[in-house]
Amino acid sequence: MGKLTLKQAAACCDGWVDPKYENIEFMGANNDTRLIQPGQLFIVLQGARDGHDFIAQAMEKGAAAALCSRSVGDFPCIIVKDPRIALGQIARAERRRIGCRVVGITGSVGKSTTKEMVATVLERTYRTAKTPVNHNNDIGMPMAILAMEEDTEVAVLEMGMNHFREMAYLSSIAQPDLAVIVNIGSMHVEFLGSVEGVRQAKLEILEGMDRNGRVFLNGDDAMLRNLPYQPEQSVTYFGDDPDTCAVSYSNVQEEDGYLKFEVCAADARFPVELALEGRHFVADAMAAVAVALALGVSPARIQQQMKAFRNMAGRQEIFQARGCTIISDCYNAGPESMEAALRVLGRRTGRRIAVLGDMLELGDVRWAEHYKIGRIAAENADVLYAFGPSADRVAGGAITGGMNPAFARSFDDRNAMAEALKRLAKPGDTLLFKASHGMHLELVLEAFLKEEK
Repeated sequence: MGKLTLKQAAACCDGWVDPKYENIEFMGANNDTRLIQPGQLFIVLQGARDGHDFIAQAMEKGAAAALCSRSVGDFPCIIVKDPRIALGQIARAERRRIGCRVVGITGSVGKSTTKEMVATVLERTYRTAKTPVNHNNDIGMPMAILAMEEDTEVAVLEMGMNHFREMAYLSSIAQPDLAVIVNIGSMHVEFLGSVEGVRQAKLEILEGMDRNGRVFLNGDDAMLRNLPYQPEQSVTYFGDDPDTCAVSYSNVQEEDGYLKFEVCAADARFPVELALEGRHFVADAMAAVAVALALGVSPARIQQQMKAFRNMAGRQEIFQARGCTIISDCYNAGPESMEAALRVLGRRTGRRIAVLGDMLELGDVRWAEHYKIGRIAAENADVLYAFGPSADRVAGGAITGGMNPAFARSFDDRNAMAEALKRLAKPGDTLLFKASHGMHLELVLEAFLKEEK
């Protein structure tokens, strides 16, 4: 990864460094003393605790220096007005210095999977960097940029937000050459007011782009097919309509745990095979295919890398435990992804158990969306266990949808839920665990599996 001196970094963010420390170098950055690595810049933030209280601890763990708003002892540091803003300024300068091409990826559902797919498809052709898990906000994404190797040719950056102007800020730092919007859904409606508001916030990704950039949009999403304005950058649609999408797909098949479809783009026509279940992954894969083709990756290499792709932990992991098939999808959830996961469960044989937690940040549509998910669960599951403040709504929807009331239960305690699952589950069952990350449904899964460890 690239090394910067404190003097160089301070020049990027109008910071001050004691002259005796100006030539100290750092590599990468971190704001968590539990994770900080030797040689990194410690980012001092104000949270539940004042980050300045942890500078000494960071130095003991090998931090090269701190980015802070005031001096705390005789430690190497860059003093700035706002460390959060300064981090973005340093990252923006480093992105320009390295000079790699940047692929920015956003969307309401599936942006992490899409980021992983894009990076996988590109990594055998280009020296590729990507944002780690959870590094898609105004702290994580700049830290990912500062972790890039000097010889990075393409950076694949996931970009998330839940308020207006957050995406514009991320785009000003990343300055994408290529931008992907996977879809527009109802996640974050609580803060953005409407699905149209979500689209407006996602489109802010264009603001940091040069007019020569390229934008890739999901042509199967009506909200992206009918934009409120035409971007000045060139737009490439991917989707199922060959008349309107430059990169189209057809003949989707799901069999034996694999998702298969055929791609058609310009003069290229080739099959793609993924070790994933669920038609909803087609959009993510098509975004990766479209970006890869635009960057000159051959169809043969795309096929090879797609077949080798494996999703990240917590995102539709399928494994065997306690004699059951477990579908672990606890990283995040919204109405669209929850329905997709339930459809995957619905195709399973044997008894199907949906273990669901609340979907967060839905605002005024929260009750209606949880009730709707309950009805969808009734179509795809034999048993429903729901956890969280909206659990009664989910269970009520399932009962209205035809599920036996004895099989639709709501819980307000994770341990009680896990113990009930242990009594319920039998060999041959399939259990889906799905919720927004803030519900920490993974703790229920861990408790359910505990006897096997």
